Amino acid sequence: MRIVGGDNKGRALTAPSGTSTRPTSDRTRQAIFDMLAHAPWYGQDELEQAFVLDCYAGTGALGLEALSRGAQKAAFIERDRNALAALRANLDICKVRDRSRVLSCSVTHPPKATEPYTLVFLDPPYGKGLVESGLRALARTGWLAEGALIVAETGATEEFTPIVPPSEHFMPTLTPEILCERRFGAAKVTIWRHSSTFP
Repeated sequence: MRIVGGDNKGRALTAPSGTSTRPTSDRTRQAIFDMLAHAPWYGQDELEQAFVLDCYAGTGALGLEALSRGAQKAAFIERDRNALAALRANLDICKVRDRSRVLSCSVTHPPKATEPYTLVFLDPPYGKGLVESGLRALARTGWLAEGALIVAETGATEEFTPIVPPSEHFMPTLTPEILCERRFGAAKVTIWRHSSTFP
């Protein structure tokens, strides 16, 4: 597993042992960032201004790829001990500690954000409804900037609602437009922009 583009292109990343972490493949990451760089709804300029939130971060490959390609800063949310060790090692390998923050917690129970993030990756274990529950928690605690680009990786046949579900203190807008949906073997990547209204 390597960084596939930008300043750290070719740099090998550490992966934890065991099966608790399922890193996004180099091929899929390359395709995601090619889309981000060239899409009419995003582009390299927006990526280079991004505050990146890598949720269910595992090795941190998605957030590290964004930093390598010019993103301003990144926060990584992960709670598995082995994955956290690999993630912290990878921050050192890529020399981006000064632009990074690691949160050892669950995405569904994050602390209150100190600032909103504009590019959000969600790559949870498949088939557990963690995109929706993660988004609800992130919205409630202030992690999602208005108009943030959401990039979710799920199982290829997995269905989910690309919107923060309503709660007592949060009311979503209409279901957002899906900007891109692509399958990569057993995985599906769905991209849309976050929008919300509050009562």
